[in-house]
Amino acid sequence: MGRFTETEIVSAMEDTGMIPVFNHTDISIAKKVLDASYKGGVRVFEFTNRGANALEVFTELNEHVQQYDDLILGIGTIFDTKRAEAFYKAGAEFIVSPAFVPEIAAYANSKNCIYVPGCGTVTEVYNATTLGCDVIKVFPGNVLGPAFVKATKAVLPNIKIMPTGGVAPTQENLSAWFSAGVNCVGMGSQLFKTSDFEGETYDSLIDKIQDTLMLIQTLRK
Repeated sequence: MGRFTETEIVSAMEDTGMIPVFNHTDISIAKKVLDASYKGGVRVFEFTNRGANALEVFTELNEHVQQYDDLILGIGTIFDTKRAEAFYKAGAEFIVSPAFVPEIAAYANSKNCIYVPGCGTVTEVYNATTLGCDVIKVFPGNVLGPAFVKATKAVLPNIKIMPTGGVAPTQENLSAWFSAGVNCVGMGSQLFKTSDFEGETYDSLIDKIQDTLMLIQTLRK
């Protein structure tokens, strides 16, 4: 049982509108990025299962996040139930996949844990919803594009969509996605640049996140 309910997690995803997607093998950098993201206004953070020590880093990061009463930490890049179980036991509040894996959906349901599958067709989106997936990850976003979201929402208007992959913190890019009907976006390499990880405070990253979240709120008005 996590710190947050499924409803609270989905609401936080929608309210902020952007979920950072990040991985680093150095726990000290991971902690600083998480802290900077929180200071910038992020309330849902996705660490990705990449690298041999991802579980170790995530476990320590989850201990670090306990100081924030309203910051939700999940795990991404999960392809099988073995890894899903390992990260869930390490404290993951939600599980994200680049693909739609029904076995992970079944596991997540058994734990009352949110599973966000990566989908690239209307069939996958529909099948995911029948297995209880409340949020759908459109992936790869830069390949499918806002037009896919708009067309999918036309036939499945009640689904909640989070595109990831190629989403950029620019007015042009974000306007296209939110105009198409997304509920939130996942942002990784377009958000995090090596130049952001300088010094102790990561001020440039904090500013970038604040600006991005403000832009999203403006686009929603």
